[in-house]
Amino acid sequence: MATNTFRFLKLGGTGSIGYAFTHELLRHQEQVTLLVRNKQKAANLFGQWPTLQLIEGDAQDGELLKKLGAEATHIFHGVNYPYEKWQNNMERVTQNVIEAAAINKATIFFPGNIYNFGLVDTITEGTAPKPTTKKGTIRIKLEQMLQQAAQQGKCRVINLRMPDFWGPNVMNEGIAPIFKGALNGEPMPWLYRNDIPHQLVYTPDAAYAYYELAKLQPKEPYTEYNYVGEVVPSIKQWQAQIAAEAGTKPKHKVYPGWLFKLMGLFSPGMREISEVGYLWQNTILLNDDKLRQTLPNLRHTPMQQAIAETLEWHRGVRELKS
Repeated sequence: MATNTFRFLKLGGTGSIGYAFTHELLRHQEQVTLLVRNKQKAANLFGQWPTLQLIEGDAQDGELLKKLGAEATHIFHGVNYPYEKWQNNMERVTQNVIEAAAINKATIFFPGNIYNFGLVDTITEGTAPKPTTKKGTIRIKLEQMLQQAAQQGKCRVINLRMPDFWGPNVMNEGIAPIFKGALNGEPMPWLYRNDIPHQLVYTPDAAYAYYELAKLQPKEPYTEYNYVGEVVPSIKQWQAQIAAEAGTKPKHKVYPGWLFKLMGLFSPGMREISEVGYLWQNTILLNDDKLRQTLPNLRHTPMQQAIAETLEWHRGVRELKS
């Protein structure tokens, strides 16, 4: 049972980490307002919860966001756009979030990523940004906007930086086809290289970390943490585990870099993927010593259990569609 007087406004609450964090909050009977573009779709995704309110609208609507933000103690900024639509859209919506949070001096939760740093071996909270892509430059600008707002006393910000997401309702084209392929005995795709270590975070575990950070009520206006998740020896080995749990034989498929360059001549989306191809050609690792000192009892779901839970979620989706 919730013992806090939290009121969460969730933007992007039906996405990868947003979905998991919403479920974590609802399990603890926290008050959650989800701003969604499709209310019926969100209702189908979450079902009925007594502390969940669904509002249909767009985070680009600054006045609506202010109205909802006036009641919020925390705002989860999980809004995302296709890569080719990041520019301007992400800056505008982030400014809207800041203005909404300022009304009640709410804490903004921002899911960070590793695009800020270009090609490095290890990332700590002290690693200097050195972007090599447009998207990295945009991410730095968003974080600077949030940090400046926090330092001006408009809000507090917790930036939890994470690697690639996986888990229930992670439906991006990098992850979902792996689980669908495993269930159907079809090839499990990956990009560039599947034979090197790769860092991944199981979204329910990240959601637990978010909730524990919410309960801490940090004193600093802007706080950044890394969250490691788990490093798999290789994507190929991880996919074999998934196939074994699904009861099928592993079939692997790797999309080479030249393919994205070629397709990028005709497709803005493919061009954007090609730009960040280094993320899959190399092993880039976050260090989360700071978070583990802050939260020594971080939850870690055993890999086999996490795989089973994710496969079960995808089975449910498949049955609904059949």
